[in-house]
Amino acid sequence: MTGVVLVTSRSFGSGEYDPGAVLAEAGYRVVRAGSSHDLEELAPLLAEADGWIAGTGPVTAAHLDLAPHLKGIARYGVGVDNVDLAAAAARGIPVTNTPGANSAAVAEHTLALLLTALRGIPAADRRVRAGDWSGKPARELSALTVGVVGLGRIGRLVTERLRAFGATVLGADPWVDAGDPLFETVERADTETLSTRCDVVTLHAPGGQKVIDERWLSAADRPVLLVNTARADLVDEEAVARAARRGRVAAYAADTLAIETAGEAASPLLAADLADRVVVTAHLGAQTREGVDGMGRMAVSDMVALLRGQAPAHPVPAHPVPA
Repeated sequence: MTGVVLVTSRSFGSGEYDPGAVLAEAGYRVVRAGSSHDLEELAPLLAEADGWIAGTGPVTAAHLDLAPHLKGIARYGVGVDNVDLAAAAARGIPVTNTPGANSAAVAEHTLALLLTALRGIPAADRRVRAGDWSGKPARELSALTVGVVGLGRIGRLVTERLRAFGATVLGADPWVDAGDPLFETVERADTETLSTRCDVVTLHAPGGQKVIDERWLSAADRPVLLVNTARADLVDEEAVARAARRGRVAAYAADTLAIETAGEAASPLLAADLADRVVVTAHLGAQTREGVDGMGRMAVSDMVALLRGQAPAHPVPAHPVPA
C-alpha cells in the first residue's frame, strides 16, 4: 500500500460500484469513520491520512491541522459549504466535489417529500393503522404556485418536474442572469416575492444563509408548505415550528435538520404535536443506487489523481460561486 484514504461518507460503496476496491487496486488503504466528523474520533486517523473522502460533517481548520500528510479532500457530494475552503487553500490542500452525480436523485426526493406532505400521507397511514379511515381534502399540485430557491443543477431539475405536474413555478436565484433561458418557462422572482405568491417553497440554495425566518414567515399571505432538501441552516427551525402551530406553515418536509450537524439534542420540529405536519428523512436525497455510484466514481477518480499529483476533474475553487 502506498497511502491511506480516510472515508467519512455514510453511503460510500453502498451501491453496485465498489469505490473501496478501486482505491485498494490503486494501492491505497481505506479507513472508515463517522460522517459527523467528530474531531476526537478523527484525530488519530487524520494523522496518517494522505487523502480524505469527506461526508456531510464539517471540515474545519482544526481538522486540517491534525492532517500533516493530507494531499487532497474529495467531497462525496456537491455541497462544499461544510468545508473551510480558505483553510484548505492556505495549507495547499485541493478540494474536489461530485457535481451532478446525485442531482436527479435529490430532485426526485424533493418531489417525493412535497407530495407526501401535500397529501398528508404519514398522518393518513397512522390513522388507518389505528382503525380510523377518516380524511380531509388535500390540494392538487397542478393548482399550486411553487417557488424554487436556488436554480443550480438540482433546482432546475425540480422546476422541470414541477412543470410536468402542471404547477406554476417561480424561481429565485441572484446568481442566475435574467436572460437565462430557464426564465422562458419559469417566472423570475426574489425570495421576498415568494412569501406572498407561493403555496409551496422548496429550497435548493447553498448553506450559510437564512432564507426562511420569522420575517419571511410573517410576510406570507397564506399557509405555506416548505420543502428543504438542501441545508438545515437555510431555515429558522424555531420560527417554522411556531408558524406551524399558528397555522401559517401548512407542512414542513425536510431531508435534514440542524441536529444532524449542530450537535443539538433535539429539534423543535420533531415535537409530538407537529407530527402530522412535519415529515423528515435522514439525509436520504442522494441515496439512490445511481446517485451513490456516480458520487463514488467521481470522488475516487479525483482522489487517485490528487494522490498521484495529477489534476482532478472536478476541482473546487477556494471561493466558489454557487452553482
